[in-house]
Amino acid sequence: MENIDCLVVGAGVIGLAIARALARAGREVVILEAEQAIGTGISSRSSEVIHAGIYYPTGLAKTRACVTGNERLYRFCEEYQVPHRRCGKLLVATGEAELPKLEAIRAQATANGVHDLRPLSAAEARAMEPQLSCVAAVISPSTGIVDSAAFMNALLGDAEAHGAMLALGTPVLGGAVENEGIVVETGGVEPMLLRARLLINAAGLAAQTVARSLRGMPEGKIPRLHLAKGNYYSLAGRAPFSRLIYPMPEGGGLGVHLTLDIGGQARFGPDVEWVDEIDYQVDPRRADGFYAAIRRYWPDLRDGTLEPAYAGIRPKIERPGGPSTDFMIQTAGCHGIPSLVNCFGVESPGLTSSLAIAEGVLAQIAV
Repeated sequence: MENIDCLVVGAGVIGLAIARALARAGREVVILEAEQAIGTGISSRSSEVIHAGIYYPTGLAKTRACVTGNERLYRFCEEYQVPHRRCGKLLVATGEAELPKLEAIRAQATANGVHDLRPLSAAEARAMEPQLSCVAAVISPSTGIVDSAAFMNALLGDAEAHGAMLALGTPVLGGAVENEGIVVETGGVEPMLLRARLLINAAGLAAQTVARSLRGMPEGKIPRLHLAKGNYYSLAGRAPFSRLIYPMPEGGGLGVHLTLDIGGQARFGPDVEWVDEIDYQVDPRRADGFYAAIRRYWPDLRDGTLEPAYAGIRPKIERPGGPSTDFMIQTAGCHGIPSLVNCFGVESPGLTSSLAIAEGVLAQIAV
């Protein structure tokens, strides 16, 4: 059996950010990834938006992590030359009845510590985006986009530069909590038995499975996993927009919004559905709902220009239709195991929050 200082399970954006923070703090770090490449799960199926922290309830850890992470992420991207763009986002009211919602969002943003939102008249908004239809808008200058694959590669590169090692194709099969740490059995081409002083469970959609496989982890502390599938459509050709467009939230979600990737490709979504199994297929029959939602703020969208793009699965830890819940970063104060950190329910804005989450984890363990 080999003794390891820190094992990080999961090479998505959260696992990589935490591994980097640990390595830079002088810890010995090994990253275990079940797949044959990094970031193939939740992290590869996000909208790649750098969120400002506008919508989330004040006081939640996810809200603080997003606001802090926004600044951290821009700084990281500049330092490590990760492609990104501070393009801004327009939050739009498409009818007079939505104006109170728009004002409530401004108030929520201020309470969250986001102070750069600016109200716009319909004429001012259309001067920025001539194809836009709205009665009023708010601009969020600190919202942007990032190349998520390049970001994860930069996190891994810096972690490895500080001594971290990555083991791909190495799933965790099980383990046990011991006084000296946690013993982990891995599979893959070269199965291993490892004893870690510290185990970070950042396995995303598999985080509950990994936690449940560790003998000694209290079952009652493992939250139930709910799968929320977000469907996205892309636009054939370039969109006549240079900023992200977000309609007013509806039905417990943020509505079908327009985002852009680094190459300028427009993507619309998410159209959210609760599912029982992980399935990344996008049903072409959902297109009618997309056209109707998008034409509320872009009435000139032509028929036949939307194409199924991709789907992402969020690891929700609240019931469908239930209240918004926080990121659940479990340490010994919750489950009583000093050598274990579980990351449950880290969904949007996890990409934006990743560097702040890593800082928080580092602060809660004995370095």
